[in-house]
Amino acid sequence: MLDEQAKKTMLRKIPHGLYVCGVKDGEEVNGFTASWVMQASFTPPLVVNCVKQDSGSNAMIRSSGVFALSILEAGQKEMAQKFFKPQRRVGNKFEEVDFYLSETGCPIISDSLGYVECQVVGMVDKGDHTVFVGEVIAAGVHREGEPLQLETTGWQYGG
Repeated sequence: MLDEQAKKTMLRKIPHGLYVCGVKDGEEVNGFTASWVMQASFTPPLVVNCVKQDSGSNAMIRSSGVFALSILEAGQKEMAQKFFKPQRRVGNKFEEVDFYLSETGCPIISDSLGYVECQVVGMVDKGDHTVFVGEVIAAGVHREGEPLQLETTGWQYGG
């Protein structure tokens, strides 16, 4: 039998970075804080990004077939926090954040370590998230630094 508390405790020990995932659908842009992200292949370069199925951003990725991940720097907890709430509740999350549009039109945080931009090449709907597989089609470095880790924020997402 599954020990629910042990499951929760151990799943929360899996390390995660914190990113702002920029998405677009037509002229509309949005961003959300993502933590279930990982590299999945060298050739071609693939990234896995797990996105809550009932979110507006999930629908935007499905429609456009693209997403961009801005890699936040350690100490940018406040930046990550701006992108937690659903767009339908808070409106334009990029209103107070300096950003630019990538080649595909996805928003990229200017004050980040850099970014990867992905074209969706696969997706799997399981549980309450969609696993998007994105091929890295562009990348850029803004500056050097250590990436923001979920465990350093005191927040938990998972378990």
